[in-house]
Amino acid sequence: MEVLTISVDSIYVHKIWNEHELSKMIKKDIPYPMLSDQDGSIGKMYGIYDEDAGVETRGRFIIDPDGIVQGFEVLAPPVGRNVSESIRQIKAFQLVRESKGTEATPSGWKPGKKTLKPSPDLVGNVWKVWEVSEAFED
Repeated sequence: MEVLTISVDSIYVHKIWNEHELSKMIKKDIPYPMLSDQDGSIGKMYGIYDEDAGVETRGRFIIDPDGIVQGFEVLAPPVGRNVSESIRQIKAFQLVRESKGTEATPSGWKPGKKTLKPSPDLVGNVWKVWEVSEAFED
């Protein structure tokens, strides 16, 4: 798994943000690279660059090793993202990829929990094999 952050801010703004804000919140330096997209070219590719304001909407994209977007979430700036949920989803995508599609993760799945085995017999019968209480545990 590789995590990168990208914004229209310069590398200098990233450095100051990490030193004066983020490192105080997480009690260490940011554990992954912060990339600068000052011209918005990457944001334009993913449809999150606001040309008029010169900013990118906050979003996260899960891209598999083949370069295919498997999942994404774009939120308005006042709403924060959930890093734990992002990691959970990455692990779910990794499990499904490693199983070559023989396993699927139900809503709220967490590593170590029961997976589903896709088949025609599963259609309309997920409720028989999926325990709701597991899916919504904290």
